Amino acid sequence: MFSREEYSLPVATNPNNFGKSDLSPKTPNSKPALFSHKWTFFVVLFVALLSGGLGAGLAFVLSSRPFQQRQLSADEAAVFDKSGQLTSAIAGVPTLTRPVNILLLGTIVLTADLPNAQIQPRGKYIAQVENNFDGLSDAMLLIRFDPSSQKVSVLSIPRDSRVDIQGVGKTKINFANYAGGVSLSAQTVSQVLGNIPIDRYIRFNVSGFGKIIDALGGVDVYVPKKMKYQDDSQRLYINLNAGQQKLDGNKSIQYMRFRHDDLGDIGRVQRQQAFFRAFIDQQLKPESIGKFPEVLNIVKDNIDTNLSVEEVLALAGYTSKLDRKNIQMHMAPGRFSNAGEFDSLSYWILDSRRLDKVMNQSFGVIKSAEANGSDNSPRNLRVAIQDSLPQPEGSKKATMVLSKSGYDQVFPAVERWSKPLAKTQIIAQNGDRASAEKLRDSLGLGEVIVESTGELESDITVRIGKDWFEANNIAIKPIKSAKPKQR
Repeated sequence: MFSREEYSLPVATNPNNFGKSDLSPKTPNSKPALFSHKWTFFVVLFVALLSGGLGAGLAFVLSSRPFQQRQLSADEAAVFDKSGQLTSAIAGVPTLTRPVNILLLGTIVLTADLPNAQIQPRGKYIAQVENNFDGLSDAMLLIRFDPSSQKVSVLSIPRDSRVDIQGVGKTKINFANYAGGVSLSAQTVSQVLGNIPIDRYIRFNVSGFGKIIDALGGVDVYVPKKMKYQDDSQRLYINLNAGQQKLDGNKSIQYMRFRHDDLGDIGRVQRQQAFFRAFIDQQLKPESIGKFPEVLNIVKDNIDTNLSVEEVLALAGYTSKLDRKNIQMHMAPGRFSNAGEFDSLSYWILDSRRLDKVMNQSFGVIKSAEANGSDNSPRNLRVAIQDSLPQPEGSKKATMVLSKSGYDQVFPAVERWSKPLAKTQIIAQNGDRASAEKLRDSLGLGEVIVESTGELESDITVRIGKDWFEANNIAIKPIKSAKPKQR
């Protein structure tokens, strides 16, 4: 099978050689990047998910400096001006009046990527250039805020997705920002996702991410396995132990950048979603509001966006009233390219039929009749059963119950979920909440979550928790702690 540990490979740099060459420098003195970089998609909703109640204080902080780091040309701005006004004032408070689609791009540029940049000392974590947004977009997400359905939908687009970029050709989607800035990125994403209108954009530099986490006091995250990786040439040092722990800014970046496993960037997208869930549970609380002015000062120095202050206030007010369960996280469905398929370059090949379905269900895009009329009966759903406890009795029982209920494609997950769960989770891997809820009815319990952290080949992943053992009178065996190694 094609190894995906080195999943991220160089992209095209010009129309005559797209998809085949390393990233060329923009000047003769520039050096090509040797390692691709990515940061957590936590910042996807950060500007909007700061909670309500900030009022005039927020407006003061944000208006003290314009968001936009550079002005868009008329042609660039026109890409985002197709849908008209987003807000209106109700009792003097900016309010969201219609669905809004925002493109989020996360960029990072190393000192090695730019000419005459000051090289940081050996051993310094992330030799990066601050306040630069012109590199590859190593994180790319579309966020839809929909006041009519009271939902927020997030679509993670893998950076190695193979697409057709105007003026470049077929290559990885993360090259669009490098080749033509945010407007070309928006144009490309819109085309790939069924010509969905892009209302606004946010570009975020990774340099401020660690500072934000530190300002909030860190985030408690379960690290599923030991993560260790070192790349001296790029000043990349990852060293995290397995288990539940509070991650500061530095360690959070390490957690989100680690990709040295079989799923490569796809696994990293899944960790981003898990991190964001943890952030929502811990930080979006009233007691966190006092920290927001400091956080906002960090955000505005590391952001480039065409959102106005009024629009940010409207988004903050909307999300402050949102049930957190209505934040749905998706990943553009697809598959890894096969060895030798595209001159041995690795891509994420988008599945247009399944992508159409996601866009129809969660983003209001009707691209084909097939997306509306697909058969979601139990016999057609791929259901993965994933243990969170180190004993198979629970998953065997769940498989039997679902098989009797007409689910013909039930299979064990490749790996056990390493964190023991008190409550069974039903992961709508491809965003189909209705089918996940129907499956929950067949099981009789479980919490439905819309995100893409489940088994990659499944439509729904069932993570067996302690409640399933208790409901079915299955004895839970004590979990043996690992013995310390002899020295």
